[in-house]
Amino acid sequence: MKASDYIAATLAVRKVPAVFELIGGMITHLVDSIHVHGKTRIISMRHEQGAAFAAEATGRITGDIPGVAMATSGPGATNLLTGIGSCYFDSSPAIFITGQVNRHEQKGSRAIRQLGFQETDIASMAASITKKVFSVTDAEHLPQILDDAFHIATSGRRGPVLIDIPMDVQRDQVTAPLRPIPSSTEEMALDESVASEILAAVQKSSKPLILAGGGIRSSLALDAFCHFAQMAQIPVVHSLMACDLLSYADPLNVGMIGSYGNRWANLALTDCDCLIVLGSRLDVRQTGSDVEGFKGTRPIFHIDCEPGEINNRVVGCVAIVSDLTPALNVLASVFEGHGERIASQIAPWTRQITDLREEWPDTNEFVIDRGINPNAFMHQLSKASAGAGAYVVDVGQHQMWAAQSLELSSGQRFLTSGGMGSMGFALPAAIGSAVCLGGQPVVMIAGDGSFQCNIQELETVAHLGLPIKMVVINNECHGMVRQFQESYFHSRFQSTMWGYSAPDFSRVAAAYGIESKTVSASEDIEQAVAWLASDETAPGLLQVMVDPMANAYPKLAFGRGMSSMEPHIQPLEMEGT
Repeated sequence: MKASDYIAATLAVRKVPAVFELIGGMITHLVDSIHVHGKTRIISMRHEQGAAFAAEATGRITGDIPGVAMATSGPGATNLLTGIGSCYFDSSPAIFITGQVNRHEQKGSRAIRQLGFQETDIASMAASITKKVFSVTDAEHLPQILDDAFHIATSGRRGPVLIDIPMDVQRDQVTAPLRPIPSSTEEMALDESVASEILAAVQKSSKPLILAGGGIRSSLALDAFCHFAQMAQIPVVHSLMACDLLSYADPLNVGMIGSYGNRWANLALTDCDCLIVLGSRLDVRQTGSDVEGFKGTRPIFHIDCEPGEINNRVVGCVAIVSDLTPALNVLASVFEGHGERIASQIAPWTRQITDLREEWPDTNEFVIDRGINPNAFMHQLSKASAGAGAYVVDVGQHQMWAAQSLELSSGQRFLTSGGMGSMGFALPAAIGSAVCLGGQPVVMIAGDGSFQCNIQELETVAHLGLPIKMVVINNECHGMVRQFQESYFHSRFQSTMWGYSAPDFSRVAAAYGIESKTVSASEDIEQAVAWLASDETAPGLLQVMVDPMANAYPKLAFGRGMSSMEPHIQPLEMEGT
């Protein structure tokens, strides 16, 4: 079998829903083979970065099947790198296949920069942001490499794998038969005695909390987590990457913590006396810079599959190295029968959290004199978007307003770029999500700055007629950095407002044949979001005009503890991240 045909057949056996690509000379064999094989959908994007983000979203939505993106050598391959890094930092399973120049056109050990046209050592470039890189030198190695790539991408802490294949290897013959999917390997499990230790600590506490991170979703542990939460009856705060674990209405769901977390959730995290951390890195955006104050004297039980992430920044935690699903199953078994007693024991604590939520509503964090309140808008958007399968959110102030205030229902996904924090993520990731969700609408939320980073993918949306409901929060500036400049650079708004501009996105959408509207007054929001959701089969774009000086609050006051938040308390020093 021709090597490219073998790859096409393997993608089908592995049930990869789609391959995202931008055509180029060094992947023509691959694209042709996948097309002729006819079992895997080919989605042609308008930029390789878009293909990478779309593949990342596919891996996150499916969970157990890596997203796949392809690019030609040279600029095609290097354009994938931001998306590869995003997958690496956010533990998203993905396989990236790059075409390479023929083996006889590669420079090898010659003291030259390049031999073949567009020859680029993408393997070396991607090595630090992948779980594994394969440079294929013999077509007969492909069967094992493909098996290894799928296994590596979806096992342990998930992430991206790169396979770089010279064009002449793609047209060579593979004599081995197609391989069946290997059975899964054993997972690391939590010892029951450790689970009993956690139960005993909770029973001694009066203010316990669970901090749920993105590792729960990426390790396919959602069902086990929900079961444990019900058994334990402990309130849950979550990180930015875990907004979609519990529904907005779930009584155990406290809210998001961190740099721009809900004020009541940060206050609850400050006050809790026993913390169970599940699949979260406890990075600076979650804990603030005062790690000693974050740890305090309370016991913190930190469960993660990656030992290096435990006692990294926040030291003194009880380190529990385990895969989450078996760990949560053991915890649920140990906690079974104790939930009602725990709920009764911590009733004053749950009332305290409710009181904090009522005292500090998200819609009152930044009251503007005119125009649309972004947090209030997110609540209204949620109510109109009950049929959406996912919210895909870009990076910036709108990201924080969405994470603070969207009312996610059970089963709705929330995807954003966390560790990489890449502007331009949302539109292509919404495409990947829509392809996986099979006709269910997807709500995309982006700012005017981030939307322009991959605006060319509007043509992909229009060409495929995908049911993506695009919301562009247009504050006519790079708002998050403008807010930073307001705090630390005496309101010198160079490059955020001075020298920056954005088009009328409603007119841009119209140029692509996508229906669009603009809303600039709060009294018109209900009708506007109803229009956006009205046709669940077609794309649409809603431009939402927001005051350029609207800030995302609360915000942790850098250098202080979790209970100290702007605008009421000022930072001690300039944040470095």
